[in-house]
Amino acid sequence: MRLVLDTNVVASALLWGGVPRLLLQAGREKRVELLSSAALLAELTNILSRRKFDKKIAASTLTVDQLVDRYAALAALVRPTPTPRIAPDPDDDVVIGTALAAKADLIVTGDKPLLSVGEYQGVRFVSVSQALQIIGTA
Repeated sequence: MRLVLDTNVVASALLWGGVPRLLLQAGREKRVELLSSAALLAELTNILSRRKFDKKIAASTLTVDQLVDRYAALAALVRPTPTPRIAPDPDDDVVIGTALAAKADLIVTGDKPLLSVGEYQGVRFVSVSQALQIIGTA
């Protein structure tokens, strides 16, 4: 099963752990293949660099770059496919383009407008809990 994790899911997994971290664990255990792109890694760096996450970053004892590098080591990188406007937010086009280029089965996101897309060209848009259910039965 091939997954593209939206940056909100990755940030949550890296900083808070919990259920989203189970997706990273599945990637480490090779139960799923995690895919990303340079654009999504840059967005992750930008998100983790926000002041509101300073305490969480400090508590992790890692730098933002180290956290992003750890995720990048788990994910195969692809170059996003240009896509027409599919998502309500144009910033989400890169997530969809990454998933199309990666021939992903799922985009995993906590973004409700992106989840509302449902499916596009064979890629399903699911929540973390839905992804874990699918992985558990795959």
